Amino acid sequence: MDWRNVAPHPVVFVSGAEEYFAGRAIRSLREQLKQIDAAVEIHEIDAVDYQAGQLLNLTSPSLFAEPRLVIVSAVEKCSDELITDGLAYIENPTQDTTVILRHNGSSVRGKKLIDALRANANCAEVACLPIKGDAEKLAFIQGEFNHAQRKVTPGAARALLDAFTDDLAELASACQQLLQDSAETISEQIVDRYYGGRVETNAFKVVDAALAGQAGTSLGLLRHAIATGADPVPIVAAISMKIRQLAKIYGNRNASAASVGLAPWQIDRLKRDLSGWSEDGLSLVIQRLADADAAAKGAERDPVFTLEKLVTLISRKGVPEE
Repeated sequence: MDWRNVAPHPVVFVSGAEEYFAGRAIRSLREQLKQIDAAVEIHEIDAVDYQAGQLLNLTSPSLFAEPRLVIVSAVEKCSDELITDGLAYIENPTQDTTVILRHNGSSVRGKKLIDALRANANCAEVACLPIKGDAEKLAFIQGEFNHAQRKVTPGAARALLDAFTDDLAELASACQQLLQDSAETISEQIVDRYYGGRVETNAFKVVDAALAGQAGTSLGLLRHAIATGADPVPIVAAISMKIRQLAKIYGNRNASAASVGLAPWQIDRLKRDLSGWSEDGLSLVIQRLADADAAAKGAERDPVFTLEKLVTLISRKGVPEE
């Protein structure tokens, strides 16, 4: 089952490392079961301390036959007893009872139980895989609005990502808040009204501003990043990655996304960023990148100054100041 569209099942296996998705899926199941019957009994078990017979005791029919929900957390650290009892339970689950088993994938502990869960018709799996990169995060934002049957413009989705790039839970919360807005379509202007004051500097914003020719903005972002504790080394690494991507596209404007290992939207953006660049300018920036990398790693006493000169050069499309 998709984590956004979970439904009650005798046994639900919630797998994967993304705790936010897992938490939402488990909360949704809990709420659905309460709506079906407000008298549902809810029990939570830590798999680390599980003792033989606990699952049977909690799921055995009671005198009044109340529905039950049993949530077993940390299955990646489970005891041998849980594996034994779990294997037996999934073959004959109790009626009107839902058992949730949460495994974050950080270990192979419980593999025999996991394999059985995936092969048993009484069980459903909810995969909660982490999302990586801007493309997957933008797809997540779009999915939040699609799920609510609302529209969000590409610019608004990008603005949301820029504001909450490092925290998925905060990003999701922002989407939910915007869904409370009465507008039929969430636009960039609406996002700016809610979150325009939020400043979250990272290395990619520095280089994006520089590539857009915004020297003052990129220097301001760079100084803010350094002032708030960012290290020059990863900033140089991020700039280097962007410039390498630019060089790949410069040499082959018709390159497909697959051939250069980039997403189609990244190719489109890089082609826009290439406007005004020359081969000499790109070569000079690559040379200065090597200098900035060495400076950041201790070759110079003031690596930030070297980094500022690099950012300024990028904003000038590789044309040195006279």
